[in-house]
Amino acid sequence: MLNLLMVVALVAMIALVFTNVVLRYGFNSGISISVELSRFLFVWVIFLGTVVGLMRHEHLSVTTFSDRLPQKVQGVLRRLVTLAMLGCCLMLVKGSYAQTLLNWSDRSPISGIPVGVFYLAALIAGVLMSLILIFRLLTPRHLQSLPKNTEMAP
Repeated sequence: MLNLLMVVALVAMIALVFTNVVLRYGFNSGISISVELSRFLFVWVIFLGTVVGLMRHEHLSVTTFSDRLPQKVQGVLRRLVTLAMLGCCLMLVKGSYAQTLLNWSDRSPISGIPVGVFYLAALIAGVLMSLILIFRLLTPRHLQSLPKNTEMAP
């Protein structure tokens, strides 16, 4: 579902920007709202992408040290890292909630969309990522969908 939302947003961004460029350079006019809408869509795609990346275990991780540790220690370390990530996500939720409320009454100059919509993307992403991380903490590792171990070329 999130992938579909991101694809739709990307297609809309491409269509808006392309149409605006053609109109601007070809006909000396343009769609004034396209820049703002593209910016809003871009922010939403980025934050939805972070949720998808977390669900798929595709965020960057450096495991040079942890791979050399015993399995039990790796499990403890993995839980500690997940707790740290959860703490960061909860800070994101707290801060973006405050910013969403603070900026909701401000309107974008061209589209009239509340500026709080920018921060709402971070709030929703933070909540979704927090739920994913809580699920990982509460669910035994063998029941979780894990990333496929693929070797990287040297």
